[in-house]
Amino acid sequence: MTFKRHTASPGRVDDDVLLDAARECVLTHGVRRTTLTDVARTAQVSRMTLYRRFPDVRSLLAALMTREFGHKLTTAGAAAAGPHARARLVGGAVAGVRAIADDPLMRTVLERDGELVLPYVVERLGSTQHIAEKFLHAQLVAGHADGSVRVADPAAQARALLLVAQSFVLSHRPATADVDTEALFGELTHLLDASLRPEPR
Repeated sequence: MTFKRHTASPGRVDDDVLLDAARECVLTHGVRRTTLTDVARTAQVSRMTLYRRFPDVRSLLAALMTREFGHKLTTAGAAAAGPHARARLVGGAVAGVRAIADDPLMRTVLERDGELVLPYVVERLGSTQHIAEKFLHAQLVAGHADGSVRVADPAAQARALLLVAQSFVLSHRPATADVDTEALFGELTHLLDASLRPEPR
């Protein structure tokens, strides 16, 4: 792949050029073997141009993951359809999990450098998780309003759903080693839908 210098202003290299180069390097070498020098060379920019934007590989990877996975989640959420908010939430959430679990970048990170995602599980939530949670929260509030979702604290509901969904992403490879992928996603769909159905009066 050839990278071209697209500038947002004279002398400034667009971030997407740098992130595209980082993605190619990570897919080829893994995170640990990717250096800023590799990325700069692939993007055909000077090392200082890259260093000014991203001081280390971790910050570069964080920006790359936010761009890649945030876009997939946003696309999945925008495409979600259904007769009520619960259906849109479940459909969007499952589509988002599918998209990220199947993404070559996520698969590469988990297979080669899985420990790099651990901070986002045990220490703090990242930008991508906040994007997912924002979609979940909005649909929960809409579901409370249209009566399709069990009424509870939407912040707590959104966080619980996020934890369930991300476990399906992070454990996708070992989880599908001896269980059919479609059957597993079917169970995720049922799990989410059943947990959100209003309680019988």
